[in-house]
Amino acid sequence: MEFLHNFIFGVYPYIATTVFLLGSWIRFDNEQYTWKSDSSQLLSKSGMRVASNLFHYGILGLFLGHVAGLLTPHAVFLGMGISDMTHQWIAISAGTVFGGLCLLGAILLWLRRMTNVRVRAASRWMDINILGWLALTAAAGLATIPTSIHHADAGNAETMIRLADWVQSILYLHPDPKLVLDVSSVYKFHMFLGMSVFLFFPFTRLVHIWSAPIGYLGRAYQIVRAKRT
Repeated sequence: MEFLHNFIFGVYPYIATTVFLLGSWIRFDNEQYTWKSDSSQLLSKSGMRVASNLFHYGILGLFLGHVAGLLTPHAVFLGMGISDMTHQWIAISAGTVFGGLCLLGAILLWLRRMTNVRVRAASRWMDINILGWLALTAAAGLATIPTSIHHADAGNAETMIRLADWVQSILYLHPDPKLVLDVSSVYKFHMFLGMSVFLFFPFTRLVHIWSAPIGYLGRAYQIVRAKRT
């Protein structure tokens, strides 16, 4: 059992990251015609806008929240005057809001792909699989909230700090699986699902994230003239 734990939280993150980076590069180099979001909006607009907005706002909030909360050194938060308990309650509140948005949006998008005949016919197996996996990952993340609230009510931020230390140990190439050995299994399940998203990433429509049009935000204004008759 200890071997499996050490593999999942000491080796698996690097396997997932390698596949994520190398697989994305190979797909872009060899299969550029598949490098797209495969939007199904042209096939059916019913329920698309609401579900898509919920999902995208939720997953972007979760991603940015995890990056800021887990990759920022503990001393930085303390230096900014943010106590461990404040940090934990911010994480709980943001995780609840954005996790709920992501889960609801993913479920609606998954149901749309499963029940809409035209969209279902144009969907590949991985389109359906990745939406289901993301929904499961978000649900598992929300399932950690009651445990996190219990820790916060008891004034115990140890689990939050250990999770952040583990992520940073992976980033700094000195993995320490022992940091998360005794944390609740509900956290471990969520972490495994989250790491697996990166493993699946190059084989799904998620690759379009790499091509996010950041420059679009700073684009020049377009001049539109109405045609006079």
